[in-house]
Amino acid sequence: MKSPLLSQPGAVPAEGRDEGVAAHYGDLFREQRALAAGTGLVDLSHRGVVTVTGDDRLSWLHLLLTQHVSELPVGQATEALVLSANGHVEHALYLVDDGTTVWIHVEPGTEGELIAYLESMKFFYRVEVADRTEEFAVVHLPAGSIAEVPDGVVVRETAYGRDLFLPRGDLEKYAAEAGPLVGILAYEALRVEAHRPRLGFETDHRTIPHEVGWIGSAVHLQKGCYRGQETVARVHNLGKPPRRLVFLHLDGSEVLLPGSGTPVRLAADGADGRQLGFITTSARHHELGPIALALVKRNVPVDAELLAGNTAAAQEVVVEP
Repeated sequence: MKSPLLSQPGAVPAEGRDEGVAAHYGDLFREQRALAAGTGLVDLSHRGVVTVTGDDRLSWLHLLLTQHVSELPVGQATEALVLSANGHVEHALYLVDDGTTVWIHVEPGTEGELIAYLESMKFFYRVEVADRTEEFAVVHLPAGSIAEVPDGVVVRETAYGRDLFLPRGDLEKYAAEAGPLVGILAYEALRVEAHRPRLGFETDHRTIPHEVGWIGSAVHLQKGCYRGQETVARVHNLGKPPRRLVFLHLDGSEVLLPGSGTPVRLAADGADGRQLGFITTSARHHELGPIALALVKRNVPVDAELLAGNTAAAQEVVVEP
């Protein structure tokens, strides 16, 4: 989905998984400062939108997801995962129930596979699953924003701000009222600062929830059976995940940021040392300078100086070893 806001002055298109919206509108750090101060609007209209209706929607989703949603209060936002039978993360869902419908937004391009899975699990339950991506656009207002929400628009409110499920035809008009516009790069920089994982960025085909800090926020440890629960319980009760998410302060003297997939090694071993992990997301922060998230082996010492490619990096613990 290509956003109409890409026609706004200064808009520079994003690339890769965020193609379809603006990377920035001409001033990355100004946009970050605005977002951190509680102003601006982030266009997330490239994300998939899925709805689930029917009397059994919450009890049915409760059986499929990692989160406890059978008694989810109206208007309360939550996160949930769909796991494989081996406990690997397949989908990340950001949802809210409005009393008659569960509204979900997901990573761009993943809605088709998610819907196929949900449809295969309907059986006799009174539920209907729909792809609403062409009808609704997700936009984000930061915490502290005083922008008004139009009547009838479903809102998913979290500590980080509000996600609106806006009719796609109203996107340009609402952006003009609730702006200034903020690009996805500023939004991502604040996500990295907050240590929040993102599917397809901090995850690969082997990722289990414990590695990236999703236990608690997206995984409820006291709920009933769901696919992959055995792995979740076993690792939580009897072991440790093989990898852990770390936050990195990168050497600001380097011109280029180490991109996703850049090897991470011990600084003491040099650039030819054994690879112990890799960069998942890197960003330039308006206050912290170059920062990144990385997945490293669990036994990497928490006080070890690291190298991301050729860039020196100091780590902060996100997931305890």
